[in-house]
Amino acid sequence: MADAIHPAAIEHLPVFITAPGQTDWLFSGVVVFLLAMILIVGNFYFRLHALPEQMAHRGKKVQMEIVAVLALISLFTHNHIFWIAGLLLALIDFPDFSSPMISIAQSLEKLSGRARTGEDEAIVSPPEPEPKSDTAGGGI
Repeated sequence: MADAIHPAAIEHLPVFITAPGQTDWLFSGVVVFLLAMILIVGNFYFRLHALPEQMAHRGKKVQMEIVAVLALISLFTHNHIFWIAGLLLALIDFPDFSSPMISIAQSLEKLSGRARTGEDEAIVSPPEPEPKSDTAGGGI
């Protein structure tokens, strides 16, 4: 009598309806599919979110750190403008303004005849050798 169909049910039941005590394969399949899709979409989201940081690794260190901070702010606040700003910052290569300015400053120092002082002099120019004296040899 356990295999009898309820009197209100139709005679031909769909495939996804299981008998009492049987495994619901449709439910199990949907659970596995849902878990797989959550992992796949989550992995895609985090890879997409790390895209500006990966692009900024080829740039300068300061630029990379700013992009990483913008990506973290975007991740925790869900404000996409921070992610877009980080992506744009990672795409732009800032010109090197400091090297030409240092070269101009060094050239102007040479033209003016002023000597460098402090730590810059010790780093840029090697120390001069001390002159030898003949007094130690017992000379004339």
